[in-house]
Amino acid sequence: MTGAGSVQPFGAGFQEDPYGVYARLRAEGSVHRVALPDGAPVWLVTHEADVRAGLADARFSVDKRHARGGFQGFSLPPALDANLLNVGPEDHLRLRRLVAQGFTPRHVEGMRAAVRAAVDTFADRLVARVESDGVADVVAEFAGPLPLKVIGDLLGVPQEAYGRFAGWIATMLVPGSREELAGAVREVHRFLVELVAARRAAPGEDVLSGLVAARDAGDRLSEDELVSLAFLILMAGSETVQHLISGGLFTLLTHEEELEALRERPGLLPEAVEELFRYAVPNHSAIRRFPTEPVEIGGVRIPAGDTVLFSLASAHRDPARYPEPDRFDIGRADKAHLALGHGVHYCLGAPLARMQVTLALEALLRRLPGLRLAVPADELRWSTTFRFRALRALPVRGAVTPPSGCAVPR
Repeated sequence: MTGAGSVQPFGAGFQEDPYGVYARLRAEGSVHRVALPDGAPVWLVTHEADVRAGLADARFSVDKRHARGGFQGFSLPPALDANLLNVGPEDHLRLRRLVAQGFTPRHVEGMRAAVRAAVDTFADRLVARVESDGVADVVAEFAGPLPLKVIGDLLGVPQEAYGRFAGWIATMLVPGSREELAGAVREVHRFLVELVAARRAAPGEDVLSGLVAARDAGDRLSEDELVSLAFLILMAGSETVQHLISGGLFTLLTHEEELEALRERPGLLPEAVEELFRYAVPNHSAIRRFPTEPVEIGGVRIPAGDTVLFSLASAHRDPARYPEPDRFDIGRADKAHLALGHGVHYCLGAPLARMQVTLALEALLRRLPGLRLAVPADELRWSTTFRFRALRALPVRGAVTPPSGCAVPR
């Protein structure tokens, strides 16, 4: 264990090689007292076994009321903060049961045709850009707008509002400043309040209409909880999927043997997607936790109320769990990962995320044979923080095939 907040692992070296930083930390021990870029002290947990155990340990609460001295970090307005990632066990169970109705396997499978249609729409746009310009940005043309469309439809967002809506979300994912972030949050809050009112006046078959009905009929939700749940669905459902599609495609394009194996055996795509969740997880840390009592983990005693970060990215590259963890291997026997959470906070939208990533990669590889990077891999720009790592752009080239068939082309 290191001294209180004395280690600052998230500097320039981290931007260039985050996995190298995690490897050095793991070699020194599982639990470290480190400083975030803003100087705030946190405990960082790096070993897979301890990360997995910690995520399932009810003594590590997400409720900021357990934070010693108050939560340090960007605070959302109360109307956006009363969601599954910020409440205690009883409220969490109540809210999760309500939201889960919109994410049952049957409901998600019923969305497959709509998701495939959205994939085809944005694949057409990407292909058209390749045909006209010779190169296209997968992030801007495909990976970014696709999950926003899917989640927007899930919430009943009007088609004419997508432009403004997408701009605010993009700002929130990669803000230029704290003020810019706060401004985007205010706009999204106002938008969601208006959307709730619209769904109340004219209910549809969307998830938000169902939550409004639960709020109005049984008073099982407060108005703040209703708006906050919509916000959580929006952010969780767009950010992770966008980065998994772009980061996943980048990984495939920079691992030719694995890509060739996938072209030869298209049925391996679901297996490849699970390995991508492990290898290219965009969310490097799970949401912060606060021990409700002193807890020992990895041989280190963490005081009640301290902020704890469980590093998913470090856990997924831990050689104590995965043989050759830095190797991308779609044939890997143990693909179990923590990318979608673990324990009571396992992602409700996991089936929908898997569906989108699988259909998206299948469409890209089928529609663009010979798909390749348009610039050297080391020239690509990443947004890298202690929280996530994501491509800012992914320019590609490739020959085009008509939008028919379902096999990944050789």
